[in-house]
Amino acid sequence: MGGFSPPRNDSAATVVSARAIADRAEGEAYVASVCFKHGPPRLLGVELEYTVHHVGDPARALAPDHLAAALGPHTPRTLAPDSPALPLPAGSTVTLEPGGQVELSTPPRSSLTELITAVSADRAHLAGLLAESGLRLGDAALDAHRPPTRLLATPRYAAMERRFAPMGTGGITMMCSTAGLQVCVDVGERSEFAARWAAAHALGPVLLALFANSRRRGLASARWRAVMDTEPARTVAGAVSDDPAADWAGRVLDTPLMVMPNRAGDWDAPPGVTFADWIAGRGAAGLLDPPTTADLDYHLTTLFTPVRPRGYLEIRYLDAQPGATWTHPVALLTALLSNPSTVDAVLDVCSPVADAWSTAVTRGLDDPGLARTARAVADLGCAALPGTGLSADAVTDITESVRRRLRAGKEAGRGHLDRGTEPAA
Repeated sequence: MGGFSPPRNDSAATVVSARAIADRAEGEAYVASVCFKHGPPRLLGVELEYTVHHVGDPARALAPDHLAAALGPHTPRTLAPDSPALPLPAGSTVTLEPGGQVELSTPPRSSLTELITAVSADRAHLAGLLAESGLRLGDAALDAHRPPTRLLATPRYAAMERRFAPMGTGGITMMCSTAGLQVCVDVGERSEFAARWAAAHALGPVLLALFANSRRRGLASARWRAVMDTEPARTVAGAVSDDPAADWAGRVLDTPLMVMPNRAGDWDAPPGVTFADWIAGRGAAGLLDPPTTADLDYHLTTLFTPVRPRGYLEIRYLDAQPGATWTHPVALLTALLSNPSTVDAVLDVCSPVADAWSTAVTRGLDDPGLARTARAVADLGCAALPGTGLSADAVTDITESVRRRLRAGKEAGRGHLDRGTEPAA
């Protein structure tokens, strides 16, 4: 997402400034410096992903040429290398996931109202472009109509598919059949960022359950199950402590290389080699040129954790939402992180379920503990919504929507208990 100054990995400026990494300590210091940038929390951004379907026939496969024609001058260069890749009218860029899912990424905005106005306009424009070509945006976070099939023929995605294949179907499903809603917020002041990091994680199981939108085969969020099943070293939640930057830096260096970009031929990485191994020249890494900061920048893009620091915090665990309702989890999350006292309350309320990722995936609000915590979190978030600058009507609409979700989850849970069966797929 543009504007928050994420680590860069594909520009001439990065190549010019890249320097060799002498040892692990230098690598960790670099990661901490680029991933956690401190200051007053004031900017917001979102990334909206959607599966794309033919109108009237959602099971019909997408054709790359058809999708490129629909997107026109906004087509990403991963699909059409000669495309001008123009931003949408309100400034959002269009990118594509490996299976052809479309992603709308906004520049950061200084207020929630400004963000919603800009993104809503660009989303409507994007939907209109697709409709002119007989295509539409999906309403769910998992493609229930087509098997996962890679549409983009890039070296990175080809190497990822080969890497994840022996681990099961999670990787290819995550790559080609899922759609998420990502919220980006500033790290915050140095004195507060550890608590904001912890709160962003602690809210994960609760908000994942509350806004689950990929129910399949008895799972509340089949999308997040696919992420969890991809490769644990790069998908499990990060450590929560008083020093998130040091923890993250250590984790990054101990994560295996996923791909080796810009190599002749394929981009497959040597099996089992971590970035720390590469710095030290251990094992198969001894055959590689020493890594640079540009290599480390790229490695940072290969971790897919629920919360990923990129100079800002990229909160990645939410399922894509239907239609205009993407604003509801974004507003609630923004309100819950809006001030230190609310952050402290979040940490207290969420502590019993802060690590309940698997339960959130499998049972969602059917789980009594998650349902109870979700009600408390909703009370906190909805009470804080007026402070986000939203209109009274918007606050009422979001609050009522959240309450309906809680009631629906409670009623569904009672029904499942009465029947003695798991939820239907």
